Amino acid sequence: MTWHARLSLHYQQDRSALRTLARFSHDGPLRILQSLYPEGDAICHNVLVHPPGGLVGGDTLDIAVQLDSGTHGLITTPGASRFYRSDGPLATQRTVLQVAADARLEWLPLEAICFDGCNALNHLELQIAPGGCVLGWDVTALGLPHAQQPFVRGSLQQHLELPGVWLERGRIQADDALLMNAPAGLAGQRCLATLFWAQGSDIGRDQREQLLDSARTAIDVARGATAAPTTAPQTPLHAGATAVHPQVVVVRVLTPTVEPAMQLLRQIRRQWRAQHWGCAAQDPRIWAM
Repeated sequence: MTWHARLSLHYQQDRSALRTLARFSHDGPLRILQSLYPEGDAICHNVLVHPPGGLVGGDTLDIAVQLDSGTHGLITTPGASRFYRSDGPLATQRTVLQVAADARLEWLPLEAICFDGCNALNHLELQIAPGGCVLGWDVTALGLPHAQQPFVRGSLQQHLELPGVWLERGRIQADDALLMNAPAGLAGQRCLATLFWAQGSDIGRDQREQLLDSARTAIDVARGATAAPTTAPQTPLHAGATAVHPQVVVVRVLTPTVEPAMQLLRQIRRQWRAQHWGCAAQDPRIWAM
């Protein structure tokens, strides 16, 4: 049996109280938990839950998020999503994030795990009006290295897009040794992560430089930590930050496992939101559970 689940999440502003409210509708096994306000009424935190825990061949998740002007939403997940082994059919997650002028969205799902033999498509599209902003990431783990279950068969298609501005699209085939292991490919790493700050209008040169500087400083610190003298094996960390367009700043990370990549992305996110939004440099509570 396959699932086709849909979720529509709409952030609106209660102007009498200056509170961001979340309204949602769903079809199938896809839910939003109770809205939380650990940072005050202006920022609405939500946890996206997929009760089956993963997708098999033929499953589809369609997620649509809309933010009205003046709202600030934060969306995360309670754990990793999973693309399980498929006998052929494609497992698909499609997400569209629509952000109005003067709205902010933090799109922070935990990693997607690609199990050996999966056939997966992960498609994310940003639609941002001038004055709107999305701070988000996409983190993928290929196989389960800690469980000695490598990614040796299967395929993942990745699609990240801000139409007309930024497009990153590719296919990872587990049996493509050159892509998986060559220095110009994944260099033997099995976690790939992308953090982005995207706006509907130009970021501005000074702000772009600040975003890049703080990201590069965090990368240097993370590299220093992994290279510090220790009795444990050192963890390779390949990362870089670039302004791919006047509207988009991107940080890309390659590591053997999820933990060092996620630690780096969380640190940069804290700095970006504190520096440029004046928001507390803190993580959603559910990450500590």
